[in-house]
Amino acid sequence: MARLANKICIVTGGGTGIGEATCHRFAEEGARVAVFDVNEADGRETAEAIRAKGGDAIFRRVDVADEGDVAAGVAAVVERFGRLDVLVNNAAITGVNKFAHEVSVEEWDRIFAVNVRGVFLCTKHAVPHMMAARAGSIVNFSSIYGLIGNDDLPPYHATKGAVLAMTKTDAVCYARHGIRVNAVHPGSTKTPLFMKAGETYPGGLDHYIAMMKEKHPLTLGEPVDVANCVLFLASDEARFVTGSSLVCDGGYTAQ
Repeated sequence: MARLANKICIVTGGGTGIGEATCHRFAEEGARVAVFDVNEADGRETAEAIRAKGGDAIFRRVDVADEGDVAAGVAAVVERFGRLDVLVNNAAITGVNKFAHEVSVEEWDRIFAVNVRGVFLCTKHAVPHMMAARAGSIVNFSSIYGLIGNDDLPPYHATKGAVLAMTKTDAVCYARHGIRVNAVHPGSTKTPLFMKAGETYPGGLDHYIAMMKEKHPLTLGEPVDVANCVLFLASDEARFVTGSSLVCDGGYTAQ
């Protein structure tokens, strides 16, 4: 039996990378998927690819930092499908790569608007529908850098720490309503964003990949590797799991 049979799922940032892979895995497991993305071309392409394979998917252009966009997007999904079972808060930006003393207030606020306010807004507008059904699963994307430190991207890492704290708090708050809230913490994963970063690395992409592989005892992840972790947390197989951190990092944080 399909692991998400007939479940209604929203995946933010579903147009590319891990979000795209998650949309496809959900559809393969029987879910009806709403792809939310600020990039219309990418989001539509994901939804169309799912439908081409016989799945059920719609696209909605949503800027997760904009409450009007989020509210309208969630309402449209519920109107179309009748309910909402799963929310995946994946949409995020990396922001500027500067140490804290170099970051402007505007740069700080921009990344928090997407990575933290976006999670808050999507949760805020999804939860009432889940409360009415007394069931639901929310999966938030943190990062290994929500658990450990590193000498780059301080604002990004701060947002991922915030997402982890939100996950644990919301898990306790909404457990009485039958809603589970968990976090995934990916290590380096070969997404388009990862590849783009590698192109600017001294020596080029091959050197970047070799350097990053050294940090991951297993190897670098593929988007589907993380998507499979999200699938577990979204499914009823994880019915006794809430407030948890699922680390999918090829052993990076085990060292």
